[in-house]
Amino acid sequence: MENIIMISGKVKYSITLDPTTWIFDDRRLDLTTYFIKEKEADNSLEEYTKAVSKHWDREIMEGAVFPPTLKTEKKFEKEKVLTGTFGMLFKPFLMNSEPEADASILLIQTKNGEIELPFKEAVDLILKFSDNGKPITADGPVHIYYGDGSNQDDPIKNVTGFFVK
Repeated sequence: MENIIMISGKVKYSITLDPTTWIFDDRRLDLTTYFIKEKEADNSLEEYTKAVSKHWDREIMEGAVFPPTLKTEKKFEKEKVLTGTFGMLFKPFLMNSEPEADASILLIQTKNGEIELPFKEAVDLILKFSDNGKPITADGPVHIYYGDGSNQDDPIKNVTGFFVK
């Protein structure tokens, strides 16, 4: 139960988060490169079109069987999951809780007290849940980074919950 984090307060739905399951989520972010690379505009339709086109080209060129390169890519992805440092955007979870229209503050509850953030900044938070392939246990279950990465060297630790005010 110590790995469970709640989003509560001025929300329509209280949400329970279990960061130990996020390793299987395709929305995870590779934090070793996330703050380094320039942020590109998310154009999901264009990305989808490129992915489908690449797959179609591969099938035309190599047939529908899995070539050794595809098997190698899958193996690389599995190894990356086992050794990578990952995080998740907080925004989808916060928005799924359907905060009330007058919500203006997010309290990050930690074992050492509460940290107050304006709601506009809270939607950009990143929750780190994995460090070198291992769940964060000692001072976790998540570490919180601001969206701009300004606290990369000193993330918010020992998070126990979120309260929307």
